[in-house]
This record gives sequence, C-alpha cells and structure tokens, in this order.
Amino acid sequence: MAGLTCWIDASAGIAGDMLLGALLDAGASLDAVREAVEAVAPGEVTISTEQVVRHGMRATKAHVSPTHHDPVPELVEGHHHDHAHEHRAWVDIERMIRTAGLPKAVRDHSLAVFERIAVAESRAHGVPVSEVHFHEVGAWDSIADIVGGCAALHSLGVERIVVGDLSVGSGTIRMAHGELAVPGPAVAELSIGLVVQPGPAKTELATPTGVAFVAGQDQGAMPAMTVRATGTGAGTKDFPHHANVVRVVLGQEQSIGGAGRLSVLECNVDDLDPRLWPGILDALLAAGAKDAWLTPILMKKGRPAHTLHVLTDDPERLRPLVFRHTTTLGIREVLVDRTALERRWVPVNIEGHVVQVKQGLLDGEVMTSQPEFRDVQALAAALDIPEAEALRRVNVLAAQGSSDATR
Repeated sequence: MAGLTCWIDASAGIAGDMLLGALLDAGASLDAVREAVEAVAPGEVTISTEQVVRHGMRATKAHVSPTHHDPVPELVEGHHHDHAHEHRAWVDIERMIRTAGLPKAVRDHSLAVFERIAVAESRAHGVPVSEVHFHEVGAWDSIADIVGGCAALHSLGVERIVVGDLSVGSGTIRMAHGELAVPGPAVAELSIGLVVQPGPAKTELATPTGVAFVAGQDQGAMPAMTVRATGTGAGTKDFPHHANVVRVVLGQEQSIGGAGRLSVLECNVDDLDPRLWPGILDALLAAGAKDAWLTPILMKKGRPAHTLHVLTDDPERLRPLVFRHTTTLGIREVLVDRTALERRWVPVNIEGHVVQVKQGLLDGEVMTSQPEFRDVQALAAALDIPEAEALRRVNVLAAQGSSDATR
C-alpha cells in the first residue's frame, strides 16, 4: 500500500503508544517496528501487543517494556515521572537516531518528531535546544513510541498525515515540574497552529509524543479516499464515559466532483538566460506537471526576475527537476485545493484533417471548448488559409457536434 494518507481521529486524545497501537492494528509490521527500535536502543526494550476493550470498543494496546530497568511509575496517560529514571538530552537522542541503521525515511521522520518536542521544551523552559533534557519523553519507552511509530507509518506506505478533532484534556496534572494546568507546556507549544478542544474527560488526554506526530500536519475532516485499512489503538486507562482510543483510517485520496489536493512548487530566479524558460516549462509538463507557468517579478536592487510555479500531484518527482533545470537554491511548496471540470477530447474533421478539441464539462454541459492550437496551425498550413480562419471553422464544427460527440 504505497502513497497512502493516514487520517487520525484524536477526538479522545492522542499519545505515542496509542498511535503506535492504532498503526499496528491497521496492519503495520510489528517486525519492522521492533527492528527499528532495536537499531536505536539495542537490547533495551521489548514491544508487544494486546487486544483490549475500551468502553466497549476493541483496540490494540501497544506495550513497550524495559528489558533491564525497573518499571517506571505512570501518573498520567503517556507520561512517566521518576527522577531516578534515566533522562536523556536531545543531543544524545539525535546522535542515537542518526547513527542507527534505520531506513532514511524512518530516520528523518523520527528526528523531525523528536526535534519538535525539543523545540517545544526549549520554549517552555527557557533553555537552548542543545541543553534540553527530556524529563517526560527521554525514557526508552518514548524513544520506542516515536521511532516505532515512524517505522509503522513507513511500513504502511503513509505519505500524508491529516488529523481531525484533537482533544488535549482539561484540569490539572502532576508532572516532574509540579502541578500544572492541562495542556502541559510542551503540548501547548506543540499545538501552535492546530485547533484543539478540551475533550471528553477532565484530565490530560494528549501527550508530547502524540501531539508531536501531528504538529505541523494538515488538520480537518477525513479526506475523500478509497479506504484501505483502519486501526484502533488503546490508551492505558479505561474511562467510564468514553473510549480512550486513537483511530486511524488509511486510504488513497480520490477526487470527488473534480476536487482534489495538489502541491504548488515555487521559486524565484533572477540569473537564468530567459531563452531557456520555454524548454524548462516543456520539460516539467512532460514529466507530469499538471501545469507550469512563470510570473515576472522585481527582486532586490531592481533586478528583473521570474517566479516559476509548478502545479503537481507528485512533488517528490518534480522537485528534483526544478533544481536540475534552474539555478534556484530553494523551493517553496504549498498545498492547494483544485476543483476541475470533467474533460474530454473531441475530434473535428475538416477536409480530411483532424483537429482535437478539448472540452470541459460540468454535469454533462460543455462549459469551455478549446482546439489544440498545434492542430489548428497544421490545418491552416494544409489548406493554405489564415490560422484565424482555421480556428473559426474548428470552433463552429465543435459547437455543432458537441452534444453528441464521443469521448
């Protein structure tokens, strides 16, 4: 299952072990998870799963057990607090992950998730990122949750994460730094840019390891997709009034009614011979870009330049081509929603010469009709008439035959 979107239902909260359980329940490889965690923390933890029930809902509980250490007291969901337990600095965790024999995608994703937590802890406690020590998430179990979760996503072929409603809880919790209001400092920092809600219980429902997975990701309702798998992961507690679970839905996104999500790659270029641009645009279109165009701009010191725009549903493929064909040092990328008309090609025959006409339809009605201009030019040359006359003839015949034209 390649190129999947993972929609995460965090309406009951989210923690790293809950998400890991949901991904394993959805079919992620437990062996791949164990191998990844073993590569980072050899011989330190064991990972197992258990089928449990949370408020009447079946779910998979992911258990991460230390191999050599005493169990760590659990005071709140997903948080372990014991000053005697081994704490680890961000620089140590970064080194462990970078030097581990992990697939590149798993390594990069694990580093990104941990770095989000490090930056949040840095802001929350007023220390440089390099001096952050993970009192809450530096234990082996949390390293396993993050590295294991990234390995699970990789094994499922997930390329995009979307989070729905995100509940963080309310009330107060006792943490290593004392009694604090929910959400805790790290969760609050990680939630910047996300829409959060208190949720169904007056306690902590979201932990740094869980929120770090969805921080910076898209948020909203489940995208239109062909569903390939679902999974439910359990938290440790069984609350009396709601199921303490995280759900995931994995699928391949589809366009419904001409709507779809695409990426726009952009870069500003002021040092390229402008005679090269037509060939660059042709190369990008030939490589599968949905569209490619230029915008004239004026850069610093009055230098004329162009912004290159590339509309694509495959940014991974197009991004290297932009670097290869232009002189840019960086590419911006934004997600856009596109609504497109249904399209069809209609052949128009004029004196034995075929011109293809592209039509756009809305609910079966022709909204736009445009001949392929290269065909128009060929027709004009063949009949020895002006291109304007050839275009007029094609448009007249296309309009006459559009109602019963075949695709």
